[in-house]
Amino acid sequence: MKPIHTIEEVIAALDEIIEVSQVNNDPLGYFAALYRKVTIKVKEGIAEGFFDNGPRMERLDVIFASRYIDAYHAYQKSKPVTLSWMKAFELSKKFWPIVLQHLLIGMNAHINLDLGIAAAEVMKGKDIQKLKGDFDKINEILSSLVHQVETDLSEIWPTLRKILKWTGKVDDFLINFSMEIARDGAWDFAVQLSNTPENDQAALIHSRDESVAKIGNLITNPGFIAGTIFKIIRLGERGTVAQKIEDLKN
Repeated sequence: MKPIHTIEEVIAALDEIIEVSQVNNDPLGYFAALYRKVTIKVKEGIAEGFFDNGPRMERLDVIFASRYIDAYHAYQKSKPVTLSWMKAFELSKKFWPIVLQHLLIGMNAHINLDLGIAAAEVMKGKDIQKLKGDFDKINEILSSLVHQVETDLSEIWPTLRKILKWTGKVDDFLINFSMEIARDGAWDFAVQLSNTPENDQAALIHSRDESVAKIGNLITNPGFIAGTIFKIIRLGERGTVAQKIEDLKN
């Protein structure tokens, strides 16, 4: 796959993943469909002057997105990927995870690991603190998707809405996961990586990857009560994987 240089090329690459996933009824297309929405929001934000530095934000977006896109294609070719992405990709082979779990585990790998690496890379040789404002803005867009997705899926699958009225356990699970993201500190990792000598960065990234993969266990193994609720939701999900991907894309 040729290198990506613009947001338009990011969107084109995501469209390709989505198309292949729909043809193959592959749950990996769920995250790609959601991420396409994120990328379009970032593109619109740059055009509207939402970010402090538009050109820098586009570079960050390209580096950030490329980590996911490269990992996806590497996985398809049975090449090594980070532990965090391996956990996310392997979930696609199982029947019971609901759409929301597929999305959350992708967000876990991408926000908790990839975002910090991309931030350090785009600010290489510069003061990373100057990126803090825009980092917060893009993280805000990403994190807000947790509840947006819950709402969207409730519209698509009424069973989820009924269960959410019956119990707050799913909401608690989402809130706890969001808190875990905040506690683990994507920005702190970006700063630490930026201030680490280049020869030591690979070891730091590997250590971070191991920690992020463990956070993924909150999603793949949420406990008996939440797990039971998710199974009920899974049985209530309507349509093929391809149709669900289309619902998320639109």
